[in-house]
Amino acid sequence: MKKKCGRKKIINEYTLGKLREAFLFGCSDREACLYAGINPDTLYEYQKQNPKYTEQKEVLKYNPILIARKTVIQAIQKDPNLALKFLERKLREEFSLKQEVKQLTEEDRVVAINYIIPENRLEYDAQSKI
Repeated sequence: MKKKCGRKKIINEYTLGKLREAFLFGCSDREACLYAGINPDTLYEYQKQNPKYTEQKEVLKYNPILIARKTVIQAIQKDPNLALKFLERKLREEFSLKQEVKQLTEEDRVVAINYIIPENRLEYDAQSKI
């Protein structure tokens, strides 16, 4: 009978559960590994052996964003100020109070201004008062 030698498999169901929980909190890989008590290299090695896990991990990391979106949308129904703030960010062109300042380029620079002065200044002054 052969004895099993080497290190004990660190990534087990318990470790995967801890990683899952951490990723649901929105933790980075490093933070999740700390939470699960493993080295990040162990996680990356596991991902090489289980390529689908990388995609699952990224999906789990979006959980806090989805919760926040749901919370904001529910709160919008009760808070008109929050609704306006949401629109100002989502539809800036229509609802933003900030003015966009355009940087002038070399082509936009004013080179000269020509003034046309009427020959008879009195006629011009009389017309402008009408």
